[in-house]
Amino acid sequence: EPLLATAMALCSDAELDDQGEAIGEPTECALVAYANKCGLPKPVLKDEQPRIGELPFDSDRKLMTTVHRTEEGILQYTKGAPDCLLARCSVYFDGTKEVPMTDALRQQILGANKALADKALRVLAAAYRRHAQEPAPGDYTSENLEQSLVFCGLTGMIDPVRPEVKDAIIECREAGITPIMITGDHIDTAVAIAKELTILEDGNEAISGSQLDTMSDEEFSRRFMNIRVYARVQPEHKTRIVNAWRNAGYITAMTGDGVNDAPSIKAADIGVGMGITGTDVTKNVADMVLADDN
Repeated sequence: EPLLATAMALCSDAELDDQGEAIGEPTECALVAYANKCGLPKPVLKDEQPRIGELPFDSDRKLMTTVHRTEEGILQYTKGAPDCLLARCSVYFDGTKEVPMTDALRQQILGANKALADKALRVLAAAYRRHAQEPAPGDYTSENLEQSLVFCGLTGMIDPVRPEVKDAIIECREAGITPIMITGDHIDTAVAIAKELTILEDGNEAISGSQLDTMSDEEFSRRFMNIRVYARVQPEHKTRIVNAWRNAGYITAMTGDGVNDAPSIKAADIGVGMGITGTDVTKNVADMVLADDN
């Protein structure tokens, strides 16, 4: 679907180099590579539809928006987590025409999202919106731009589990370490991967960040030892998880690479930063930095 590939490539900061290789954040590289395979190289798309403004991704909205000047006028693309994006779509593009979004269509899209996530695919959705005129600088807010969108599709990509991870998990267990998975991915994707890695076994629980929000400290202190997977988490959730184990008398080690991992890395007994992909902020608060992220 050319429109979906175009939206995904242009609403991203990954670029295509002269050799046709995508450069940038891995998820966005996959999207730019997908468009290129569809015969839509990003440099050509950028010439045809130059970006004139953007709303960067953030972990609260789980969305990113870019606005482009095209021959047909001003066109906006928004990509992000399917559940978050779908809530802001009032129209559906069926490949040929735009039709009103109905509850039945929403359920169909959520079903397709779940089917992809159950195969351990990372799923992103894209939408677009036409503007009669160029948005003013003050219009670049989520409330203004990220609503009344036209849904145009889902992409599923595999973030393959590296072969050495399974052995590392087994080695942790043999050393008396309980591995816990904390991820921004959709819960179905997280569960599929955690089962493959034996992090999630019979009798263990997987919960989302929003479920964690509804738990009182008392309830969480009763349940946390059985929870092995946390999906769709925010930075403050990570710190809460670390503190629950520490308060129960366990020694905790927390790994991470992004700025939003810094508070939980600092809160853990042993904060572990990533030497290659890690940000300076994370490395500075870590007790130990891995020279090899592998």
